[in-house]
Amino acid sequence: MSVLKARLADDLKVALKSGDRLRTSVLRLLHALIKNREIEKRGELDDAEIIQAVIASCKLRKEAIEQYVKGGRDDLAVKEEAELKLLEAYLPPPLSPEELRKKIEEALAVSHASSIKDMGKVMALLMPEISGRADGKVASQMVKDALSKR
Repeated sequence: MSVLKARLADDLKVALKSGDRLRTSVLRLLHALIKNREIEKRGELDDAEIIQAVIASCKLRKEAIEQYVKGGRDDLAVKEEAELKLLEAYLPPPLSPEELRKKIEEALAVSHASSIKDMGKVMALLMPEISGRADGKVASQMVKDALSKR
């Protein structure tokens, strides 16, 4: 069993024993998502794949928050924000803009990218490094900016 999966199971047990309904609910949903992905894969997920599941769950919460705010349902938006904070605790610490810029420069150097046509190569090298730690859209825009200056 992966380290992250074991941590999630332990945290679920603690939440159940303490009667924390919100944490229990969030962890049960995450556990079900991981289980479904394991069934699709026909094997256990490693930590990186579990992080991808957490990221997907966070993305759903962010979209729901946006929709609830637009619809004037601040009570539901607050609940989703609380769930999002719980899920974000299972993600690796985010990269600072300087760290992200450094990783982009490393990917540019390794891929020998010279124009915007090489963006795919750069992103293929970069995404495994920053997955779960930086927004892909922001990284993509920074790569485009860096390649347009070359």
